[in-house]
Formats: sequence, C-alpha cells, structure tokens
Amino acid sequence: MLDSTALAALLATPPFSLLPLTLLRGLASPLRRVAELIPQFLQGDLTPQCFHDFEQDLAQRLREVGREIVEWVCNDSEPEQREQLPPQILVDGVYYQRGDRKTPNRTVATLFGVITLWRYPYRPIEENGPGIFPLELGLRLEAARATPALADRVALHAAQCTQQTTLETLDRDHGVKMSTHLLRNVTASASQGMSEHRHPAQVAKLLRLLKMADASRGNRLPILAVGRDGIMLPIRGESCYREGAVGTVTVFDRAGKRLGTVYLGCMPEPLQLLLSQQLTALIQDVLKQWEGPMPRLVYITDAGHHPTEYYQQVLRRMADPRCPAQLLRWEKVLDYYHACLYITKLAETLFYDQRRRQTWAAKMRRLLRDKPHGIHRVLHSAAALRKAHDLWGTAGEYDKAYKYLRAHIGEMDYHGYRKLHLPIGSGITEAACKTVCTQRMKQSGMTWNIAGGRPIVDLRVIHLSGIWREVRAAYLQGKDCPELRTQLENHKLRCKKAA
Repeated sequence: MLDSTALAALLATPPFSLLPLTLLRGLASPLRRVAELIPQFLQGDLTPQCFHDFEQDLAQRLREVGREIVEWVCNDSEPEQREQLPPQILVDGVYYQRGDRKTPNRTVATLFGVITLWRYPYRPIEENGPGIFPLELGLRLEAARATPALADRVALHAAQCTQQTTLETLDRDHGVKMSTHLLRNVTASASQGMSEHRHPAQVAKLLRLLKMADASRGNRLPILAVGRDGIMLPIRGESCYREGAVGTVTVFDRAGKRLGTVYLGCMPEPLQLLLSQQLTALIQDVLKQWEGPMPRLVYITDAGHHPTEYYQQVLRRMADPRCPAQLLRWEKVLDYYHACLYITKLAETLFYDQRRRQTWAAKMRRLLRDKPHGIHRVLHSAAALRKAHDLWGTAGEYDKAYKYLRAHIGEMDYHGYRKLHLPIGSGITEAACKTVCTQRMKQSGMTWNIAGGRPIVDLRVIHLSGIWREVRAAYLQGKDCPELRTQLENHKLRCKKAA
C-alpha cells in the first residue's frame, strides 16, 4: 500500500512538483484512494467479477481526481483578491459594480461530477436587475450549470435516448444527478447554439461529397437528389397527430452509388414553411459554391400535397446560381414503390382470383420498371382487362388508381431513369422519417409540445447528418461572450472614436 511518505515523495517529483501546493493537497487523498486499489486487486482472487469491480472502482476514484483538478482550475481562473478585478465593468451597455466577496455556485456539472464554483458577482449600478458572473461567462457554462464538455454529452444523449435514459447515463458515467428541468434547459441551450452552425456544416459536407462524386469512375453525371416527406407526430393537448416534415439531400456518384446524405427536420407548423426555407437555402448555397460541372438534379416525391407544392412553387422557379437568367433543370421522379401500390389497387379491382391478381401486378411492376414507356403498357393492359371482363371491385377504386397513374405519366420513365443511374425510389426520405422522428419521438406513451420537440429534432438532424463534431467545434469557437470593459477602457474607446 502506498503510505503518506511515499505519496509525498511522488508528489515532490516533476511534473507534480510544478503544480501549486493547494492543488497537490487536494489531490493527495484521491490519489491515495486510487493507489489502495492496486494491491487489493492483486492480493485477491483473479475472477471476472473481481476484475469488473476493480475497473468500476478505479473509474470512480479516477473521476474524483479529475473532479478535484477541474474544480481547482476553474476556481483559480479568477483572482482570489477582489482588488485584482476591475471595480466596474460595462456589458451590453449596462454598468456593473463588483461585489465584496465570492459566492458559490454549488451545482456546476462537469465530466467528472459536480463541483462548487466560487466567483465574484457584478451587480447593475443604475437599475435593478440580475447580476452577472464574469467567470461563468468566461467558462461558457451552458444554462449556467454545465461545462461545455458535459453539455456536449447531454445534447448527444438527449438526441438519441429518452429523457430517463439520459439522466441515468449522466448519473452512472459522470456522477451528475440532474433534474428533468435542468436537463431540458441544457439541451435546449446547446441545441439553439449548435443549430446556428448546422447549415454551413451541411453545405461543406455536400460539397465534399460532390467532389468525391465528380472524381468517381462512370459514364454519367453525379447526382444531387432532393426529397421531402411528412411524418405524423403526437402533440400534447391535440386530439389527433399533427404533421411534421423531413427533408433529405443526397449525393450519388457517376455509377449511381450513394455517397452520403444530410437531413433536415421540423416540428409541425402551418404550410411547413421552415423546412421549405431550410431546404431551399441548402440547395442554393451548395450549387452556388460548387465549382465543378453542374450535377444532375433530381427531386423524388410521392406526390403528396406539400412535396408537390414545393416543386411547383420553388424548384421549378429556382434560378441557376451560375447563370441567373436561366432556370435550373430538375428531373422530377415519382417514387416507384408508391406507383406500385396503385398497380396493386388496380389488380384488386380487376381480378377475383388472388393468384391471378398477384401474377398480373408482378408483371406490371416489371414492365413499369424495365421497359420503355412502361406506364403506357400498364394503363393499356388495365383498360383492356376492364373492357373484356368488367370489374371485380368498385369502379370508384379503379378510377382513382387509374387516374393517379395517368396524371403522373411524365414522372414515371423508370427505364430511362435507370439508364442514367437516377434513383427511382424515395426510400432515403422514407427512412429519414423513421430515423429523424419515429425512433426518438414516437416511443410508447410519448407526447410532445412544439417547443420541447424542436431542440431534439435539431440535434438529431445534426447527429444523423454526420456533422456533430464540426458543428460543435464551430459553436464553441463562435459562442458569444459579452465584451467586458472597465469604465476607463470605455472612456478611451469613446475618445478614439471621436478622434
């Protein structure tokens, strides 16, 4: 066992001897508890259970060492003597007066547990209002209660796990017990800050993917495919579900291989305007910054109301950023599998026999996909069968399916699409509805309000787009911190401007 003399000798050697004495005194006890574990394990029986317990205990005691270090470093970041701090500072146009003594914030959550932060308060001079703590502003605490590193863990867990699972994980892995109220505040604060940097990161990723696609082997143009769809979400206080929205932008290489996708998502809102704005800005900025040959632009849709309206009002009228006098050329593709559903509905009205129904539908699906003008063959076959044998089902069901396919003839040239390596299905967008919203927000018994669901959707979009690190780094580097100026510095700045 490591006795106090040996521990003192260890702490007297570099690099420990270079540390302040107050920190060394705080580390002595946690380090001793760490050292005590080693002989205890070596002297005991070597079993999986013992090894498991050893690792768990070691992690816990090392966390105590980390907590001591973080607490000391944070508290030492501000001078202990009040005279070393400016008596007055100017923040956002308001003068603040320094307090007489430090006050504690005993609930600062870190990766190593909860620490007590001692800091000097500054209170407004000319008006009543909340005070500020320059040390907390400098450390960039999230919601004034969590360090940036822990807030990152909170946001990532909240994006993927339920609230209860997130709280249990924080307690188990970091020794932090949070209330649900604090968890939501930290999550919302992190989400708001990170969402501001989502768009540039998504643009940068799509540009990288387009560069890879342009350098790929194949005899076709790279493809930029866009899709959007609705997803019904359980909204608290509503008698029925309301429709949220999800969007995707995908890059395919010259051989038609998918290289990557970025996602967008929004909670229910009238007309889905926010998703339309985000999706439009993303497409325009990518094409504006792309310096290679223009990729083939594809819009894949199931012909729903909002997707169709977006194509008619936005995409068809979108100008080419390289030549504003010209419009971009979009290839609108009706989801093949959606069209197949209507072929099945035709078969159900044409045939009584189940086997004949399935055989005809399978043949029509192959014709639709593999033959030139396949949709015409399908419609001709259906019309001939109706004339020859009349209908088994209702005329209304037949007419509905037939008219739907006929109305979208120009969007179902699947034979031609496949020759150009274009995607013919909206599976990426359909899957996005599940991954962005369903997996996290439609678990058993869940209901949401709009304000509470928006941070989760925003965080999931960042995570699933594969840009979490880039967005988080940009957020921390650009996080606003109020400029702290003394009265003298403010006076000098005024004189400089006047001169």
